[in-house]
Amino acid sequence: MLGGILDDLLTSPSTGPCITATRHFPARPPVLVPFPASLDPRIGEALRGRGIGELYSHQARAWELIEKGHHVVVVTPTASGKTLCYNLPALQALVHQPDARVLYLFPTKALAQDQLAELEELARQLPEMRMFTYDGDTPQDARRAVRARANLVLTNPDMLHSGILPHHTKWASLFQNLRYIVIDELHAYRGVFGSHLANVLRRLRRICRHYGSAPQFIMASATIANPGELARRLTGEPVEEITESGAPTGDKVFVCYNPPVVNRELGIRAPYLGEAAKLAVRFLREKIATIIFAQSRLATEVLLTAIKSGVADRTGDSGIVRGYRGGYLPTRRRAVEKGLREGEVLGVVSTNALELGVDIGHLDVAVLAGYPGGISSLWQQAGRAGRRSGRSAAVLVATSAPLDQFMMTHPDYLFGTPPEHARVNPNNPFILVNHLKCAAFELPIGDDERFGELDIRRFLGALEDEGVLHHAGRHWHWAAETYPADHVSLRTVTTDNFLVIDTTARDEKQTKRRQIIAEVDWGSAFATIYPKAIYLVESEPYEVQELHFREDEEKVAYVKRVAVDYFTDAISAKGVWILRRLAEGPPSAYLAEQGEVLVAEKVVGFKKIKMGTLENVGSGEVELPQQEMQTTAVWLTVPPEPLARVGSSREELIDGLRAVAYLLHHLAPIFLLCDIRDLGSWLGDTTPATSGAVATRESAKQRLMDAEHLNPTIYLYDSHAGSIGLAEHVFEILPDLLRRGLEVLEACACQFGCPSCVGPVNEVGRRAKTTAQALLRALTD
Repeated sequence: MLGGILDDLLTSPSTGPCITATRHFPARPPVLVPFPASLDPRIGEALRGRGIGELYSHQARAWELIEKGHHVVVVTPTASGKTLCYNLPALQALVHQPDARVLYLFPTKALAQDQLAELEELARQLPEMRMFTYDGDTPQDARRAVRARANLVLTNPDMLHSGILPHHTKWASLFQNLRYIVIDELHAYRGVFGSHLANVLRRLRRICRHYGSAPQFIMASATIANPGELARRLTGEPVEEITESGAPTGDKVFVCYNPPVVNRELGIRAPYLGEAAKLAVRFLREKIATIIFAQSRLATEVLLTAIKSGVADRTGDSGIVRGYRGGYLPTRRRAVEKGLREGEVLGVVSTNALELGVDIGHLDVAVLAGYPGGISSLWQQAGRAGRRSGRSAAVLVATSAPLDQFMMTHPDYLFGTPPEHARVNPNNPFILVNHLKCAAFELPIGDDERFGELDIRRFLGALEDEGVLHHAGRHWHWAAETYPADHVSLRTVTTDNFLVIDTTARDEKQTKRRQIIAEVDWGSAFATIYPKAIYLVESEPYEVQELHFREDEEKVAYVKRVAVDYFTDAISAKGVWILRRLAEGPPSAYLAEQGEVLVAEKVVGFKKIKMGTLENVGSGEVELPQQEMQTTAVWLTVPPEPLARVGSSREELIDGLRAVAYLLHHLAPIFLLCDIRDLGSWLGDTTPATSGAVATRESAKQRLMDAEHLNPTIYLYDSHAGSIGLAEHVFEILPDLLRRGLEVLEACACQFGCPSCVGPVNEVGRRAKTTAQALLRALTD
């Protein structure tokens, strides 16, 4: 059935021309190795009881290295049996050494719960296995039992940071006897989250030294470019890599689908969400289990609405398709996972939340609605379809963005490029200082003590000046009354989450009662749950009535159920200001500089967009506080001479510069091997505006129009507070990036500009493409 649909897609007059490339990945047999002689026979029996009579070669290699005392990272594809690489040595240690302890770290609670079920199944016949999860959902009375009894604890970095390390005296038996630290889904620890984890692990190793233990790290990762380097940066230890997989793979077809052009003059293609929904409906109607990946929470809900209407039966029931994303309550997410495992749910529309290895059973097709931003994520998402046997397919549906279109026109790049580097910056001062506070709270810091490889004396002195540390004898002691871990979130700038409360919910007796339906993190809240926003939960629309965000009140959004045929999308104003210049590029046709900037953003309004047609049907204004962050950036200032050679119309020059900024932002990830959301862009100038005054696209353009001297500056900045080092890389590759931008413009078939090169004509103007080409020629001569 799957083969028939794929053949039809390739040969049909409506879809065939949209397919720009296909790749066939043939099935591969397993490479098997007998159980190692040192494996406890009881564990061998437990494995045979589960139908496992031999190990894959990478599992045997992991056993061998771990047995020799090495720290190890296993990097093999999805569903290749990485779990056994760490479960076997962990169980062996617990069987042979009753006092031994093992700590498992997973990026999400769902993964920990999944793994506990897997472990319990495997360890059913083994003696003295006391395995428990320990996370925010663990009841208080159960927490005491876990601390007292557990010899294997499954948790997440957040709980280790705030619930275990600060209370290490209650966990003395764990830290004294800790044999292994297992870190799964290592590739998830990049950027800010990874930088935080590296510091949490510095604190963990410090406490282990205090209790006299030196645990071994066993890590598992999806395919990234630098797993060994990432593992070493996170753990501070030398690490052995295992990258050759011995697991079998099923037959797989990968299809690149570029939505049809509906307006050739303006280069406008059919909406990619609509095309992805049509393809998914086609598979689901034939009862083919399908996962659809969307790039954002809003896109997830829009896709889910379209797919549900496409697969609804005559009674209107579309329950075979569910949504899955951050913000849903844990009970809803667990129900979706269970439905997929048991076959009651046939399709799921998800953000990248399901890239990670949560057990959701066997799926046959993955539809990727938009390039997910990185090669590593692409293969993670595609790998969610198809397991170790049988045929599967992955379909990448391109958006109109330049990066997606580049992938469509350069399939060899898409299929041949190695995955990205996972970058972390543990020494980011914003992050580091917070963890030094936590470390001092846990144990006094010695005068000659290093944190990782870092000399931290100047940071400690600054914290003493701040009044939170006190220096006595040869140690720095925590001197404040606060509990520092409570004020440090590993994933966001702030620890506050917003509860979304439905004020129209009713119980069985039809009595009104307020019900929590979702949770939204601080970073996303102002763009998703502003007053009058339509907030979608599994395609059910709710209108936001009130948003409580002030410091002295509980963070809550009150919503009510509504029947509307539109969704809302936030409009933001922005500003970028130079704080400090750190480097200047060599003399050229433009001035390139790199340094620290302040980025401010503010939601000022919203658009109403009709479901189905995606047309703009209205708008509204919003009054919310401004959010600011310090980060690093590269800025490119174009001097008056090249501007004068390109043209005399200030408005056309500004439109052309805005087009260049759009293009450089969308193409930079090709060079940096990062997600496009890791970067931001802005067209401004180098003269300070009114301090902190943000501007919309229109008002920023007007300010440049009204300026006495045109001093246009294109900013490309790191989207993470404190930065993760991307701006420095942009600075190095800027000349290549400008040349690639010119190549893309010259190759694009549109006349005036389009979303695939400089952005939509109605946003950048009909002369923007021509002006951008002239500017790039002037800058690359």
